[in-house]
Amino acid sequence: MFNTISARIGAACYVLWGLLHYGVAYNVYQGALGLPPSMAQGRLFQNAFYLFSFATAGIVIAVSLNWHNSRAGFWANALLVGVADVPFILFVLVPGYLPLLFGSLGPDLWVAGMLFTGLGQASRGAVTRATA
Repeated sequence: MFNTISARIGAACYVLWGLLHYGVAYNVYQGALGLPPSMAQGRLFQNAFYLFSFATAGIVIAVSLNWHNSRAGFWANALLVGVADVPFILFVLVPGYLPLLFGSLGPDLWVAGMLFTGLGQASRGAVTRATA
């Protein structure tokens, strides 16, 4: 029972991460619309598309795999969201371009998602070993 609850809390964290990134993708897209057609505008449109894609994939994995405490889902979302968030941490948060108070919500949800889905996996293993 604990493993299912933990996995579902983790899945909810990943869904919230995805919803947050839908908002960020929209804001990046809106910012790009205010620029004249240029390489900078094109790169911002590309970034908005990537954010939207990462958000969609994270939500789909959370709902279809993490919710059911899938080992593949644990690794898929841990890696996918990590690939999306690590560059943000390194190139935006560390230099201080965005205050940690506002910028850490996405990485915090990623870590919480990994923690809870990991607890679900660990307790699933304990149940499997205990009943074997």
